[in-house]
Amino acid sequence: MSMMDRYICWLFVRVSLCSAACLIGLIVLIDVAGNFEEFIGFGNHSLHGFLRVIGAYYMARSLIYFDWMSALIALMSAIFVMTWLKRTNEMAALMAAGIPSSRIVKPLIIAAIAVAAGAALNREFLLPRFSDELSRNAQDLRGTRERPLEPKYDAETDILLAGNHTLAAEQQIVNAAFQLPQSLPGYGRKLVAKTASYRPPIDGRPGGYLLSGISQPESLSKLPTLTITGRPVVYSPIDTAWLAENQCFVVSKVTFQQLAGGKAWQRYAPTWHLISALRNPSLDYGADLRVTVHQRLLRPFLDVSLLLLGLPIVLSRNHQSLFIAVGQCLLLVAVYYLVTMIFEWMGSRSYLLTPAQAAWGPLIVLAPFAYTVSKRMWD
Repeated sequence: MSMMDRYICWLFVRVSLCSAACLIGLIVLIDVAGNFEEFIGFGNHSLHGFLRVIGAYYMARSLIYFDWMSALIALMSAIFVMTWLKRTNEMAALMAAGIPSSRIVKPLIIAAIAVAAGAALNREFLLPRFSDELSRNAQDLRGTRERPLEPKYDAETDILLAGNHTLAAEQQIVNAAFQLPQSLPGYGRKLVAKTASYRPPIDGRPGGYLLSGISQPESLSKLPTLTITGRPVVYSPIDTAWLAENQCFVVSKVTFQQLAGGKAWQRYAPTWHLISALRNPSLDYGADLRVTVHQRLLRPFLDVSLLLLGLPIVLSRNHQSLFIAVGQCLLLVAVYYLVTMIFEWMGSRSYLLTPAQAAWGPLIVLAPFAYTVSKRMWD
């Protein structure tokens, strides 16, 4: 790496950090103002507690903010670097020395690829570690707030998992009412219990929900374990040693996050978890999750395409106004996100396109334009 490359990359890094801090800080300030009373309450009405709460709350959320704005940060940083080189006449000096513009922007493109790769690593490894915190809002920092539960069918056992509300911190359904299929006679059509707590598979036991305080059926202690094709589906205390008298266990591969998390778990789960969910026989996801999986794989290429679309705007202009360049690039970003949203809607909502077509569509549309306008940098 030459001295020029190091200089441009270091300038890009400084601008990127400053841009990320400003954009994320602005979002944090607006959000803190809207949830000030909740943060004060969770902080026991003290300054130290308040700072500790917002620090823990926004540490995780800064990762999702970076994920949202990584492409914009990379583009704005590259635009600022190129505009700065032109304003200080460093660009003219480099070109007078026989260095073409394509050689000057090369370290910027490499740096933008590094930002796109960092955003991808953030989505796959960092965001999943904070998925529980990210799924809670400022009113439910401790996960003790009651959330309404939208019933979901276990497609493998045909059991409807339902209840009054959920408690995220305890991974528990309160006033559970699981509806059994007609193919499981003996228990009636419903299992009603005070709580249903999710238990992951461990030590040879299947994953599922432990129902406690059962009120229906009343004769649970006399009923045997229910099976489907020889596989236990509802464990009964009469022949299961690890169950108490007023408990039963419903086997399900639908995790608590997938049941109660709504769309949040899809946003924060790594790609391999999304693929596993598509292969899970207990889940029946539509086209939206398939579109999300394809988008995860193509997102870095789209981010780089956005940079290649934006850089020629600065290089082709004779003016040196940073604000005009940023304004034009913000318009480009708006078009970029609009195209992405339209294709996503066509694939996941209207079913006009297949999930693969909806995910590849923005790249198919934007990549030729990116190649055409960026080709002038290499000529």
